[in-house]
Amino acid sequence: MIELRWVWSRLNANYWFYPALFAIGAAALAFVMIWLDRSGFAQGLNQAEWFMPARPSGASDILTVIAGSMIGVASTVFSITIAAVAYASGTYGPRLLTNFLEDRGNQFSLATFIGTFVYAVIVLRSVRAEGEAAAGAINVPATSLPGFVPQLSLLVGFALMALSVAVLVYFLNHIPASIRINSVLQGIGERLLHDVRRDFPESAYGGEDEPAPEGSAIRAEATGYIQLIDYDAMAEVARKADCLIALEVRTGDFVHTGIPLARVCGGEADAELARQVRGAFSIGASRTPSQDPQFLIDELVEIGLRALSPGINDPFTAITAIHWLGAATAELGRRDLRKSTAGEDGEARRVLPLPDGFAHYVARGFGAVRSAAATSRPAALVMLDALRHAALTLDDERRQALLRSEGARLVEQARLTLEGPDIQEVEARYVLFDRAFERPG
Repeated sequence: MIELRWVWSRLNANYWFYPALFAIGAAALAFVMIWLDRSGFAQGLNQAEWFMPARPSGASDILTVIAGSMIGVASTVFSITIAAVAYASGTYGPRLLTNFLEDRGNQFSLATFIGTFVYAVIVLRSVRAEGEAAAGAINVPATSLPGFVPQLSLLVGFALMALSVAVLVYFLNHIPASIRINSVLQGIGERLLHDVRRDFPESAYGGEDEPAPEGSAIRAEATGYIQLIDYDAMAEVARKADCLIALEVRTGDFVHTGIPLARVCGGEADAELARQVRGAFSIGASRTPSQDPQFLIDELVEIGLRALSPGINDPFTAITAIHWLGAATAELGRRDLRKSTAGEDGEARRVLPLPDGFAHYVARGFGAVRSAAATSRPAALVMLDALRHAALTLDDERRQALLRSEGARLVEQARLTLEGPDIQEVEARYVLFDRAFERPG
């Protein structure tokens, strides 16, 4: 089941999936429209005063132009997309390649042009000039060959052509907008906030997961990244075996043969149980955002680190990344970060995920970008503000203390890289930052 879910999620993310789907749909539409024309459903259309029926030669020319222009536009769209992907991945980081290939605007644009091309080619094949026999006809008198023009199909072809023109205008606006760094960061940040709310629906702070008891280890037999974990299937396995399964890895971790994937607590990890548990893990060659909010946090961190590198030196891009990190950290700080794997009707948890406490996410985000932010006065000032603003939204003093500690580490590191008025300004901002955590009385 986990493999089927993974294949379906990857199909939806692949750049070719929707073009292939639209091509099949366009072919089916073409055959249906030709059947309607042959069945006489277009007779009323031919008698309408506003409608000018096309002749066979004109219909062939029109459909040839539509098909030729659509395949040319599709090639151009693909070239523009690849150029945009190359620019974005080279400038902002190679992990963003996935974001652009999964972009629905790019996928549907190419799919529309491919679908219109397929439709025009199939309808073109049905056009028959006067004096030309239908396919399969033998010894047909020339006097009974008035030709055939699928008028209704041709009208639908015009509609698809108009739709393609509108999609082309949309695409030419969408591509430059999608590679703007603010749009890229907004897309990552909004997806991260959505995933946090989805994965941790409880808004009240509920403590941290306790360490799982000891048990027999189930070790990996494959090499790659954990891309998906089927918690429901694993809980069913644990229920049948009357045991607990404590995970030793999380989605996004890299494993190889011999690495412990999980521990079976309160039971024996026989060969069949181990096989079923391994089957609940999908392991592949790359990380994906599915079930892995850390992947999106790492993307924000990567953009920030690249922007603050000496070769690029773009602190304002890093500032935007830090702003989205601050928003995500505040959202995480307001959530119960214990993953819910309990069954129905309040059944006790059979699967214990590897704990991901608030400290883990702070270290993954602000902790990873801290060293680069400490080399830039604007970035350091904004990071202090982002940490303070995130802390002001939290009620838990322990989580506030983690953010306060992260601010202290930032200033400590900034003292090693900044000097003169720059470090003085950072020190002054840190005084205001630290006072914000003081409670009256």
